[in-house]
Amino acid sequence: MKKTIQLVVPETWGDVTLKNYLRLQRDLDTYKDDDDAQIDFSIYHLCGIPAENIRDLTGESYAMLKASVLELFNKQQEYPLKRIVKIGGKEYGFEPNLSNMAYGAYVDITKWDTASIDDNWASIMSILYRPIVKKQFDTYLIEPYSGEIDPTPWYEIGMDIHLGAITFFLHLSKELQISTLNYLTQSSVIPHSIKSILAESGKVTHPLLNSPVVTSIK
Repeated sequence: MKKTIQLVVPETWGDVTLKNYLRLQRDLDTYKDDDDAQIDFSIYHLCGIPAENIRDLTGESYAMLKASVLELFNKQQEYPLKRIVKIGGKEYGFEPNLSNMAYGAYVDITKWDTASIDDNWASIMSILYRPIVKKQFDTYLIEPYSGEIDPTPWYEIGMDIHLGAITFFLHLSKELQISTLNYLTQSSVIPHSIKSILAESGKVTHPLLNSPVVTSIK
């Protein structure tokens, strides 16, 4: 008896949750030397087809799904930082003033060696995005950092939000390197922490919030 499978093919990375993205990356790393297995796991994670049913697909359906996932991987899109994200009816705002970010938040973010989209990324997002307590037009105030980290909601958010945030940091990091170099060449005093650097270069934060970004996924 034939079995009907409903296919959901993502058109952009915004259709893929962080949870599925991380699962996919783990399998792609595990089978990095097996191209066919990588395609199968991509179809499994991105399209939601049970692994045991992939081989039951018709040749035409399999070819269509393979083309779709390859197109997604090869697609370059602009993902700007989204400052306000709604999760379960609650609005969360991205840290509006990085130069005045709470020291505790900075310490908790930097306890991980790198800021990249990995198993720690959802925790970093829960620090950078906090519930909005007051908002007027494009200006908002978020809850003070309490030290409580809840990564759970961020696993279900689309990758467009995560890619926008990580790309913003790549741009900011580049600007901070330039600002730090200029600071050090003009001063004999070395800043004691990144907060000092952010204070010196905080003026780059606001323009970058609205700058276009390009992200490529390999």
